[in-house]
Amino acid sequence: MYLEKFKLDGRIAVVTGGGQGIGLACAEALGEAGARTVIADRDPAMAEAGCAQLKAKGYAAEALVMDVTDSAQVAQVAHDLAMRHGKVDILVNNAGIARSETPAEKVADEHWLNVIDVNLNGTFWCCRAFGRHMLEARSGAIVNIGSMSGFIVNKPQEQCYYNASKAAVHHLTKSLAAEWGARGVRVNAVAPTYIETPLNAFVKSNPRMYDAWIGGTPMARMGEVDEIASVVLFLASDAASLMTGSVVLVDGGYTCW
Repeated sequence: MYLEKFKLDGRIAVVTGGGQGIGLACAEALGEAGARTVIADRDPAMAEAGCAQLKAKGYAAEALVMDVTDSAQVAQVAHDLAMRHGKVDILVNNAGIARSETPAEKVADEHWLNVIDVNLNGTFWCCRAFGRHMLEARSGAIVNIGSMSGFIVNKPQEQCYYNASKAAVHHLTKSLAAEWGARGVRVNAVAPTYIETPLNAFVKSNPRMYDAWIGGTPMARMGEVDEIASVVLFLASDAASLMTGSVVLVDGGYTCW
């Protein structure tokens, strides 16, 4: 009875920024559970490479180009997928950027707008476009990738723009959940800690930053992409059928201190 709730056979899942890192791990987790996974990435080569990895493991997958900051393109992709497959059951909003280590007083307009445009606007454009089709079907699950940075202020790096964008993603998640809950669409978020990805590889050569990151984490380590993907799978599945508006911290205990 319980393991059945995690199965996604016959479902269509879209993962933005799914060509590598957390996004690709999420796509793999959903594919292993039986979903047909669509990797949507603005980099066509990365999208195809990620798709090839999934197919090599025997999972149903496809790749397409989508820039989450282009609301018209997002709407068109959502429409095309819904028409081709008849539905879209799951959306994982993973696409995001950080651009850390810039003090607030030195942040240029372009810098602020770029981070907000990808992390917040892009998440909303995707929720709106795919959510419309889910609402018509009165069924769907959206999982947004937030961050523990939406709860705390990271140190030693300065990144007020990133922190603000992820806090906004968390509240957007709750707002959409409240609006759409009675109409069959669940909206939740995952808030990860520092994760071992190519984007964070630099920290190993920065002892001051690495010590601050690990020293502030009760579990005394960074996370792995599969540890985030496992929670995304849970929230996307029927195992989380009573959950909406939740922001699940997956932070190794970082926010305990």
